[in-house]
Amino acid sequence: MLRKLFILPIRAYQLLVAPHLPNACRYTPSCSNYAIQAINQYGILKGVVLGIWRLMRCNPWAKHGYDPPRWFGEHSAVDQ
Repeated sequence: MLRKLFILPIRAYQLLVAPHLPNACRYTPSCSNYAIQAINQYGILKGVVLGIWRLMRCNPWAKHGYDPPRWFGEHSAVDQ
């Protein structure tokens, strides 16, 4: 239930704000979907930390491509 409370403003952004902005996300999934996935996968605290870290990394000079949520130092099946 508490997770839904943290996800609600992200969903509101996706529905009300994002459609009016140019699609400039360098990563897949988008930063907002990444944050939702991170909260669902790691819980509120780690999910919010990962979401903020992703926003800080999203800039014109950053890498791009597929970047799934994973805790620091953790590897995904994509890496192997």
